[in-house]
Amino acid sequence: MYLVVIAWLYVTIMMSVAEATSSTGSVLGAIVTFVLYGLLPLSIVVYIMGTPARKRAIHARAMAERAEAEAAAALPEPSSPSAQPDAGSHAPAGAQGGAVAPVRKEP
Repeated sequence: MYLVVIAWLYVTIMMSVAEATSSTGSVLGAIVTFVLYGLLPLSIVVYIMGTPARKRAIHARAMAERAEAEAAAALPEPSSPSAQPDAGSHAPAGAQGGAVAPVRKEP
């Protein structure tokens, strides 16, 4: 598809150059020729030809979001931190972080 777009832009540029360099032509006529024969029709054609790709991208994004939501729903709910027993981190009262020394139990 892009090859056709590039080829048509080349043709319209050559038409514009011929218009601008002609003895009866003008630069304004060359600009109008390029816009009306080149940019405007090509923008419409590229938009129409790109519609299926945009639809596929939107569908793929929706499916990924749905799969992500299903995966999140399948995970178990985390329990509240107050319900979990302390896992042996016996830091002295008032300790503000740093390494915690393990508590040794006597046999």
